[in-house]
Amino acid sequence: MSLTAALNNAGTGLSASSKLAQVISGNTANALTEGYARREVSLSSASGGGVRVDSVSRMVSTSLLKEKWLSDAAAGNATIRAEFAARIETGIGDAETPGSLSMLLSDLETSLISARAQPESTAGLTAIATAAKAVTDKLNTVSDDIQSARLEADRSISAQVDTLNTALEQIQELNISITRLSAQGGDTNAMMDQRQTLIARIAEIVPINTIPRIGNQVALVTTGGQTLLDGTVAKIGFAATNVMSEDMSIGTGTLSGLIVNGHVVPTADSGRMGGGTLSAAFAIRDELAPAMQESLDSFARDLIQRFSGNSVDPTLSPGDAGLFTDNNAAFNSLNEVGIAGRITLNASTDPTMGGQVWRLRDGIGATAEGLSGNSTLLSAIQNALSTTTEVASGPFAGAGKTTYAFASDLLSLAASNRLGAETAQSYATARRDAASEQLLAEGVDTDAELQNLQLVEQSYSANARVLQAIDKMMQSILEI
Repeated sequence: MSLTAALNNAGTGLSASSKLAQVISGNTANALTEGYARREVSLSSASGGGVRVDSVSRMVSTSLLKEKWLSDAAAGNATIRAEFAARIETGIGDAETPGSLSMLLSDLETSLISARAQPESTAGLTAIATAAKAVTDKLNTVSDDIQSARLEADRSISAQVDTLNTALEQIQELNISITRLSAQGGDTNAMMDQRQTLIARIAEIVPINTIPRIGNQVALVTTGGQTLLDGTVAKIGFAATNVMSEDMSIGTGTLSGLIVNGHVVPTADSGRMGGGTLSAAFAIRDELAPAMQESLDSFARDLIQRFSGNSVDPTLSPGDAGLFTDNNAAFNSLNEVGIAGRITLNASTDPTMGGQVWRLRDGIGATAEGLSGNSTLLSAIQNALSTTTEVASGPFAGAGKTTYAFASDLLSLAASNRLGAETAQSYATARRDAASEQLLAEGVDTDAELQNLQLVEQSYSANARVLQAIDKMMQSILEI
């Protein structure tokens, strides 16, 4: 071998070792960087001798990456649903928890029993009014919280749509830049890392598939078949609302749906944009929360109607509001939606509203106090709570229930929803965690990288010694 060939071999060896050291150090430094893919240097023998660096490639398992993205979407969807279900169950409250609906009804019954024993006691009658008002306040609070959850979901949808539009535009820009730099022979790996991070952000909002395109570009299509990016970017629209009430819905035109390229797109989990956090937010706003509101309204209606007729209070005339009212008016079955948020204690019996508590004993329609020792009406009120009546609306329509059984069934419904949602969340989270672990295992192994760096050091040192030896030989030749 000539000295020139040896010099070329050693020189290219040093260059290759230097490149390897650079890539290994980059891998180690970015071991915890989101979206970073481990780099690997491809070497080959140069035609004129020595070694040649062919490329620096991103080592990514597309199948694992796809599973990670799909599992992220499913876990995000399940988590949002589970959090909402737990929120509603907490709002209604466990039967043994002070302040729960069941406990407040128990407090009302206790106050009625005490007042029956001493109907002349103003303190006892006041305790009934206080306990009854606590029940209506509880229903108002839970109803308000349901609507707050819907409004929060609406705002979340708006924020997610903004994120989608921004990320899609950025990915399109990266696509163009990657194609241009690839044509110039430049290193596009950093741009691909950035693009992968943006895709992961989109994938949690809506599950997607990536499709390779020429020039190292990618197209994005949801698992439901909606094209988000393929040469051009989809325009996603949504109009957020500033207020939320029980009667607002997509069907009435008071809430916005999802618009893609000018067309309304279904938002169910099985739809074209379903399966991620976006469809979960739509589900809360348009399905889960309204369903729970319907159940709560059904209970409030039942509570109002138990005391609306003169069979309980003979002083009431047809059409008069009873012990519980719709904002102090008689209940209208055509206006049931949102009644849980409007139910109140009749103002004529509520001392905080200028009412007189003796009307709880003598009748809401009474114009003057009656016999202070008469507990007939108090007994009728207590009996009305424990009488089995047919539920008129909601998921329990047609079933016969006491007020206490109805409250228990409401809690059971909320608890069942939570358990189902948490079961789905546990499965989705376990799937996501497994995918994350597999992807990490395919990522940067710092121990392996450091071992490789030691080998590179040895190679660099060997090539450097060859160069030193050649230098001495050249010096000797020149001295002859």
